Amino acid sequence: MGVGVRDRFRDLEEPATVRKKDVVLMATVTSFEGMNHPSKSELRQFAELFSPLFQASTDEAKRQAVAALSQCPTVPAAVSLFIGCQPIAIAAPFLTSSQAIDDDTLITIARTQGAAHARAIVRRPSLSPKVIDALVGLHQAEPERGMTVSEAPAVDAALEPQPETSTSDPEAERLAREESLRQSIKQIARHLGRDDNDRLGLRTLSDTQEALMVRFARERDAQHFAATLADALTSSHWLAERIMIDTSGQQLAVTLVSLGMGFADAVYALERFYPHLAERHGSVSRAWLVLDSIDAEESHARVEAWRRADSYTYLPPEQKTAPQSAAPLFGNRESPIRELRVVSRR
Repeated sequence: MGVGVRDRFRDLEEPATVRKKDVVLMATVTSFEGMNHPSKSELRQFAELFSPLFQASTDEAKRQAVAALSQCPTVPAAVSLFIGCQPIAIAAPFLTSSQAIDDDTLITIARTQGAAHARAIVRRPSLSPKVIDALVGLHQAEPERGMTVSEAPAVDAALEPQPETSTSDPEAERLAREESLRQSIKQIARHLGRDDNDRLGLRTLSDTQEALMVRFARERDAQHFAATLADALTSSHWLAERIMIDTSGQQLAVTLVSLGMGFADAVYALERFYPHLAERHGSVSRAWLVLDSIDAEESHARVEAWRRADSYTYLPPEQKTAPQSAAPLFGNRESPIRELRVVSRR
C-alpha cells in the first residue's frame, strides 16, 4: 500500500466533525472571496462565522484559509487582528502580503505578538511612515541574534553577484581559489576566537531593528536607517548621521559590529550605502574585509565613547522642559543625509 494511500486512510480516520468544519471553513472563505464589495452586514456576518470555524479546523485548513484571505482586498478588521495574532507559521502570509490590514492593526500585532510577527510585517512591499515609526520604536529582547557561520557565506553569496573568472586563465583561477580559501580560514578563525552570541551587558540590536535596517539599506533610505540606528544606540539623531557621513564606511562598520548585527547583513548595509565597499577582492568585497578587521571589544569601547560625548551635548528628552525651536542646534542636520545619498549613487 503506497504512502499516499495510507495518508488518505488516516484522513478518513479523523472525526467526521473535524473534516466537516474544514469544508465549512473553506466554503465560507470561498463565498466571501466571491463578494466584490461586501456590505457592512456581510462583513459582520463573516467575522462572526470565521473565528469559531477557524478554531475548530485543522492546521492545513487554517493555512489554506489564511492564504486565500491574504489576497482579498477587504477583510473585516476583527478578522485581520485575529489572523495576525495566530502563530507565525499560520499568520506570516497574511502579515506579509495582505492589503486589507490597516496601520493600527499592524502596529497592535507588532507590539503584542513578538519579533517573528514584527519581522513578517517588515517584509511587506510597502509600509506607511506611521508603521515604520512604530517598528523603529520597538524594543524586543530575544535570544537569537545574527546568523550562524554556515548561514553567513550563503546569504552573502545570494546578495552579491559572483566574481567572474576567465576559463582561459588558469593562473587567475588558481589565485582566486587560494584567496577564497584564505578568507574562509580567516572567517572560521574569527568566529572560533570569540562567542558572538555572548552579548550579556552589551547594547544589542533587536531583530526588528536589524530587519528594518536591512530594508532601509536595500532602499538606500539613509534617513530612516539613521533613525533606526539612533534608536538602537539610544542616542541623538545627530550622532547617527555623523556616523553615516563618514564616507569611508569605517564608523558605520564599527557601530554595526558593536551592536551585534549579523555579519552578512552588516556587509550588505555597508555595500548599499558606500558603493566603493562593494568592490570585490578575491571572493569577498571590501566591506567584508573592513568588518573582518574590526575587533569587537574595541568597537564597543569606541561606540560607548561616542555615546558619552553625545549625551554631554544633547540632553535626554525628559530633561528638556522648555519648548525647542525647529532650527537645529548646530546647523542643518538634514544635509548630511542628503550628501550621503549623493555619495551612494556614484
